[in-house]
Amino acid sequence: MQSAAGSACRLMKTLSNPDRLMILCQLIQGERRVGELEELLGIVQPTLSQQLTVLRDEELVSARRDGKNMYYQLTSPKALAIMEVLYSQFCHREKESA
Repeated sequence: MQSAAGSACRLMKTLSNPDRLMILCQLIQGERRVGELEELLGIVQPTLSQQLTVLRDEELVSARRDGKNMYYQLTSPKALAIMEVLYSQFCHREKESA
């Protein structure tokens, strides 16, 4: 149980950064090119690269290169499950009140 609690805390710590959270919100919709993420989120390239590296190091996302482009996708089932709950609790309500 101690190990599971440690893993859960590590995942929640990774998700607690607003930039990483917004990146994952985009990636639950499917694979995205780095340039797309930059445009959609308004995160400048150095910050975006830094946060994608954290997500990759924590094994939440994977990357693939196609020519000059890097594509990222969400690969962690645990992160996906949490992101779906966060979306339903926060993003869905935001759309309803708009």
